[in-house]
Amino acid sequence: MHDVAAHVGVSPMTVSRVLSGDAKVRDETRKRVQEAIALLGYSPNIAARNLARAATVHIGLLYANPSANYLNELLVGVLEQSSRAGCQVLLEKCGSRNERGVIRKLLDDGVGGVILPPPLSESKVALETLRAANVPFILVSTGGAADAGLSVRIDDFEAAAAMTRYLLSLGHRDIGFIAGAADHTASAERQAGFEAALKHRGLALRPERVKQGLFTYRSGLAAAEELLKGSRRPTAIFACNDDMAAAAIAVAHRLRLDVPGDLTVVGFDDTPIATTIWPALTTIRQPVAAIAGKAIEMLLAEIRLRQNGETLVPRQQILEFTLVKRESSAAL
Repeated sequence: MHDVAAHVGVSPMTVSRVLSGDAKVRDETRKRVQEAIALLGYSPNIAARNLARAATVHIGLLYANPSANYLNELLVGVLEQSSRAGCQVLLEKCGSRNERGVIRKLLDDGVGGVILPPPLSESKVALETLRAANVPFILVSTGGAADAGLSVRIDDFEAAAAMTRYLLSLGHRDIGFIAGAADHTASAERQAGFEAALKHRGLALRPERVKQGLFTYRSGLAAAEELLKGSRRPTAIFACNDDMAAAAIAVAHRLRLDVPGDLTVVGFDDTPIATTIWPALTTIRQPVAAIAGKAIEMLLAEIRLRQNGETLVPRQQILEFTLVKRESSAAL
């Protein structure tokens, strides 16, 4: 911009006004600036312009979550808060093999900051790429405190422990557990909470009652089949998300088991599937939309502070969870 201004003999502010379409710029000056832009091959730095004008900040959202229900709730929160804040959201799907390239695309598109939901909030490649570019970002539902920077989440450990205590209060002692994806910190936190609640009641963990899932419905089917085969079945199943819990209920129905008469099934997240299946699912309500909205709020605050040469101190925001009791759980 300064080169264009020097070539025409005007101020950089005049060039900026031409680029923004300011009607107060004289036609002759506008023409000279546009000719200089074409001659010099100038391309505006969109990210810098976004930082200078909060109303047009672009926020990047990367997603690779296998649960469509979780992603839908996340998008609701992001879009509602971004609309209120006057910023725009750019969505990009990201796989484990193209994280760096997708992030570079977002940066080239001029985003002022990036939201990383799980599992990308756990990705070393994504974090290193964003730190190297010196771009603000926030981690969503990391399952634990972030090493540095901004994050927003619930206490997954305590939430899982609370659900396990509830199952124990119903008289269940033989509880199956379907873990989430191994590369999610939240999965480990939820399993740790489950195990801690059992230990607190003097119950030993039975490794054969813990099955690996991937947060997907299909993985929940496979895990539930393993837990429910044979005659010695658990009396309850705690799945690490609602998709896998819904799959467990489907397997129970196929085996002609009554839920909750023969088997209690509980989940985690309280996504829409929890109330669209039968029986309605007892679950942990993770305020996914509120978490997403808070992420937008915190990220915009960081972007605006950086505009003034400041930054937020590294911090995390922990929101409250709720144990929602519905028809899929009953006393033994």
